[in-house]
Amino acid sequence: MSDNSEMSHGKVPREALHVSLPLEAFKAILPYLVAVILIAVAGYWLIDPAPPKNIVISISKQDGNYLAYASLYGVLLQQDGVKLEIRESDGPLQSLAELRSKESGVDMAFMPGGVARLESTVGLASFGSLYYEPLWIFLNTKSKVGTLSGLKGKRIAIGRVDSGCHILSRMLLDAAGVTEKNSKLLEIGEEEAADALRRGTVDAIFLSGVPTTPLIQKVAAMPAVELADLSEAEAISRQFNFLHHLVLPKGALSLENNIPPREVNMLAPTVTLVARQSMNQALVYLVLKVISRVHGGAGMLQQSGEFPADKDSDFEMSSQAKHFYESGPPFLDRYLPFWAATFVNRVLIILLPLAAIAIPLSRIAPAIYTWLVKSRIYRLYGELRFLETRLRNARQDELDDLRKELDAIDNKVNNMRLPVSFSSHLYELRSHIGLVRARLRT
Repeated sequence: MSDNSEMSHGKVPREALHVSLPLEAFKAILPYLVAVILIAVAGYWLIDPAPPKNIVISISKQDGNYLAYASLYGVLLQQDGVKLEIRESDGPLQSLAELRSKESGVDMAFMPGGVARLESTVGLASFGSLYYEPLWIFLNTKSKVGTLSGLKGKRIAIGRVDSGCHILSRMLLDAAGVTEKNSKLLEIGEEEAADALRRGTVDAIFLSGVPTTPLIQKVAAMPAVELADLSEAEAISRQFNFLHHLVLPKGALSLENNIPPREVNMLAPTVTLVARQSMNQALVYLVLKVISRVHGGAGMLQQSGEFPADKDSDFEMSSQAKHFYESGPPFLDRYLPFWAATFVNRVLIILLPLAAIAIPLSRIAPAIYTWLVKSRIYRLYGELRFLETRLRNARQDELDDLRKELDAIDNKVNNMRLPVSFSSHLYELRSHIGLVRARLRT
């Protein structure tokens, strides 16, 4: 049977019941697609990119165990595919200047307490104090000194210029009234200072470092040399809040030789790892895990778990570091390798907002789709109703025109392609067209 015969008998063509979704489906899901694309674009531009695979740390080549610790960090970071580049500076002030300079490329630096007291720390944050770095004051046994002011008139090696030892010793000697006017201050340090003390060309030397530092061990074992016991250490630590009053136990440096032969009151700043606040967050957590692993154990001057900690008064603690030390590493970092955890975190940042929009849209989209499909039928109902209204008052000579308009509506229905689930609406419209056609015949 032909299509025309099917239309003349009020039957719906078979193809009219087949699904033709592209246009209606596209209209229905268009808001959803736009929202998804906008979020994806925003995520691409606003979300942190994949973490860089290189970190630059600046260390003072004149101070303590910085190179040893930085080298150990490098080994541990390399296990997670991150390279640590170590740059040596002439002192902590230069390291601080490089850290503040965006052009330097430096991400982190070791900073002894007290060095940055008069410097700008804007844009920088502490990852925590790492360990105590005592100030060691070695004297020849002829110099009976129990206070800093007792060094007046002495020949004193105060460390190399711009070193952390030099900055700290200058600060303390000035507070005690020991100056170039009443004493001989020599700006030499480390091996040169130790040799001068051994030869007797100086009366006292200032050194900085942890108790296991070979130079500290060497000087402590020299004949006719003793470690100054500062009876005023507690008072000084209260005046300079970045200093800590420590007591070195008897025999701590050598049990065999009983060095020192008695407890010694000492002063010690902490060494802090300082970084830019703009440092990639994923790398921040990785570094925090590394320094906790390196510095979390017990030592001669510290308890297990005492470090890393917020013991520095020069820099504000990073919010990430605070959270890390209170709650541990992020959940995924506890169970996945660094790069896997980083990838999942970045994907979740995009997927979670998408899911928040997709869930309500998944409920709205079908309703929109249904309305779009039915609206096509409702438009034809509107035309049919308008025609029926005109038929009530139509003259005989107007009936042919109304029949043509009804045929046009019928033709639109027969050529309308709708999903099968909406076929009942199509049959209803066809039956109503038949009722109007019957009235035109009477």
